[in-house]
Amino acid sequence: MLLLMQTAAEAANGPHFPFAFTFVYVFGFIAAVTIGSIAWYNSKRPPGWESKERPDFVPQVKKEETPGLGEPKS
Repeated sequence: MLLLMQTAAEAANGPHFPFAFTFVYVFGFIAAVTIGSIAWYNSKRPPGWESKERPDFVPQVKKEETPGLGEPKS
């Protein structure tokens, strides 16, 4: 029992989880959801969503006929 009490006391006084890690996890989650939403809206629409309009905040990505082939454009 004494060992458990000492371990609990050390854990309470020890270093805490840094807020930077929490910020990185939250920021990463928001970025993943945003990028995934843009990719989903720019992909082929699922059945039933063909007539729906694209939201204003989602950029339009133009597809190339032959990506990676030919001369560079700039």
